[in-house]
Amino acid sequence: MSIPVPSNRREFLSSTAALTSAVAAPWVVSQNAFGANRVESNAKINLGVIGIGPRCTYDLTAMLKFDDIQCVAIADVQSSRRDKGKALVDGRYKNKDCVLFRDFRELLAREDIDAVIVATGDRWHAKASMLAAEAGKDVYSEKPCGLTIGNCQDLADTFNKTKRVFQAGTQRRSVPNFQKAVQLAHTGKLGRIHTLYATVYRPTLENNWLPGEPTPSPDVCDWNMWLGPAPWRPYNAKYVAGRWRGYYDFDSGARLLDWGAHTVDLCQWANNADDTMPIEYEPTANNITCTYANGVKLVLDFLDDPFGDRGPRWITRLGTCPVRFEGDKGSVETGDAGEIVVKPESLQRAIKQSDKRVRGLDVSAHSRNFFNCVRSREKPVCNQTVMRRSHIACHAAALSWILGRKLTIDPKTEQFADDQEANSLLRRPQRSWA
Repeated sequence: MSIPVPSNRREFLSSTAALTSAVAAPWVVSQNAFGANRVESNAKINLGVIGIGPRCTYDLTAMLKFDDIQCVAIADVQSSRRDKGKALVDGRYKNKDCVLFRDFRELLAREDIDAVIVATGDRWHAKASMLAAEAGKDVYSEKPCGLTIGNCQDLADTFNKTKRVFQAGTQRRSVPNFQKAVQLAHTGKLGRIHTLYATVYRPTLENNWLPGEPTPSPDVCDWNMWLGPAPWRPYNAKYVAGRWRGYYDFDSGARLLDWGAHTVDLCQWANNADDTMPIEYEPTANNITCTYANGVKLVLDFLDDPFGDRGPRWITRLGTCPVRFEGDKGSVETGDAGEIVVKPESLQRAIKQSDKRVRGLDVSAHSRNFFNCVRSREKPVCNQTVMRRSHIACHAAALSWILGRKLTIDPKTEQFADDQEANSLLRRPQRSWA
């Protein structure tokens, strides 16, 4: 029997908002979940991995270089990825000790694991992170950390309640050239900041399904577990190979958070707005203009070819994920290539060569900050509150584009003003996957 698929985004959103959320199976909370237990100073931090695709492999390769970290287990729904992950870890330690799981809940049941990295697709990030916190684990989560505004709220609330350490994988906060750009904004060298520019992919909203294919054995690919809390749809090998991006059921904010989770986060930081967010979001053909209560503008600029020429609006050689901060005395622009461009030229003497040595994808310093906080029980630089505000700002901007109108949000209640339809989209129905 074929299942009808809504033909346009308005019809799709109406049908989605009408559904009710399914309740997932109960989870047993670890006795260590509600406490500030500290890893002994001379002990290794035992690390577990939940989801090991290309990005996690990059992250884990950096983390394995730390002598005080011991990766002991990997969970992934695909056997090929599990095996590659084990080869990476066992190759590092010259043994065969890394344990594999298909169901990450079995990994979380191990009391010897102190922390986990969550690097599944977007649909799982929040739920897996919350289950980890409730099982007494600290979490480094790849971004986007929540599929919806409600996901981000629940995620932050869970870590506040359990007192676990959380680090969002928005690692550019720990990269020198981005840090220097923010420092220029904070020290007043640019004057009064009036406009912040964050690059994002041009949003897309894909509601159709890829053609159904025979579902493999769960030992090869556990399709039910891969879907997790996302709505059911037929298996297609392209989804599990990474082609899930852009589909509303699996992706965050119409792809706006792919870069926006990073670039908006940096703009929030530059505006000293980690405890708030813009209050107004207005979409146009080529950007979304957001306005803070203090009058500062945040422009989310759509890039049709994020990896190609940016035209006159951006300096292409600065690389991916560029941001620009403008004040009444000058501006600074930087990206993943590491170069920092300031105007006027007199500000150039404030830039040292040491400010631009690390590329924006590097997670070494960011993950080191996380592991240090696992020991100290301090909050990392991209903790749950920082994530909550910057991610919700991204989601609010995405919803303004999806609905095609200006939205106003209350940063305290995180609700849209006088817009029932927008508020109905704060959450999505969740499938009972267990």
